[in-house]
Amino acid sequence: VQLQASGGGLVQAGGSLRLSCAASGLTFASYHMGWFRQAPGKEREFVAAISRGGSATDYADSVKGRFTISRDNANNRVYLQMSSLKPEDTAVYYCAGDYSLSSRWPPRTRTTYDYWGQGTQVTVSS
Repeated sequence: VQLQASGGGLVQAGGSLRLSCAASGLTFASYHMGWFRQAPGKEREFVAAISRGGSATDYADSVKGRFTISRDNANNRVYLQMSSLKPEDTAVYYCAGDYSLSSRWPPRTRTTYDYWGQGTQVTVSS
């Protein structure tokens, strides 16, 4: 199984970025997908999740209204559209897959997830 995150970069406060995660080696449509982030010196935290069919989404309060998670099951991809970025959004962002048939919704806990990508750095300058 591989989860390959991309799309990170340096952006000014108020700007936007779109992260992408390409999945392979798993039955993608059977997995809830999530995004987490980890800032230096902090624990990895939940950002957003999307159900296996894409009908349900869940967001951390800190990103609600600014970030949008979506997925393309035909192409085994999950996205995170980030808008109105703030310096406190600076972190390494990770995508993760949670096998839905053994999981409760929403999957906000790190230990719920079965597979993780390598992370992509997002830096927001003030």
